[in-house]
Amino acid sequence: MTSTTKIVLGMMAAAAAGAAIGVLLAPEKGSETRKKLRQNINEWLEELNALLARAPETEESPKAEAEY
Repeated sequence: MTSTTKIVLGMMAAAAAGAAIGVLLAPEKGSETRKKLRQNINEWLEELNALLARAPETEESPKAEAEY
């Protein structure tokens, strides 16, 4: 696992934890909170898809290294 992947996964985990805490402590109605949460999740997924689309594809298999 590359350091970039670890950073992205760490950011996603932190965002999920923050969202969960926000839902638990939200002063708004449940329906409004769920609507905002759904919007945020969709935005995060779009950003993740864009990030993954830009990531270069690499082969990290030992076989690929042995062929050189």
